[in-house]
Amino acid sequence: MATTTTTGTPTKDPQGVCKKGTYATGKRKTAIARVWIAPGAGVMTVNEQPADTYFERMTSRMIARQSLELIEAIEQYDVWATVCGGGKSAQAEAIRHGVSRALCVVDAEKRTALKRAGFLTRDARKKERKKYGQPGARKRFQYSKR
Repeated sequence: MATTTTTGTPTKDPQGVCKKGTYATGKRKTAIARVWIAPGAGVMTVNEQPADTYFERMTSRMIARQSLELIEAIEQYDVWATVCGGGKSAQAEAIRHGVSRALCVVDAEKRTALKRAGFLTRDARKKERKKYGQPGARKRFQYSKR
C-alpha cells in the first residue's frame, strides 16, 4: 500500500501509519526533530545526510547517539531524522530526545534507564526575549543619581 521513496523518506498509508519504523518527535530550545527508528545496522541519517557529515562537532555526534549507547543498541537500529530550527547543538539534543521516545515505544522496559539518564525530559529552556526600552533581556541601563 505505502512505499518508501528513493530518498528514503517514509510514506504513510491513508490511516497515517508510517511504514518505515517507529516514529517520535524530539524537541530542545527551538529545534524540532522528527525521528524514525527501524531495526538495522546502526546507520544514522540526519536531513538525508550521514550524521557524521551533518554534525561537524564530535560532541554533537556523541549527543545524538547517547540514548542508543546507553541501552547498548547502537548496532541494532537505523535512525532517520529530519531536524529544523535552532542550532546544531540543540538539534543533536532534539534527536537524542526523539530517539529515546521512539525506543520507549519499541521496548517499554528500556524506559527506566532512559528516564534515569534524563533523556526523556523535554528541556524547554529558551533564550529570554529582549525587553523594550532596555539593552537586553535582563540588563538595565545604568542608574544615574544626578
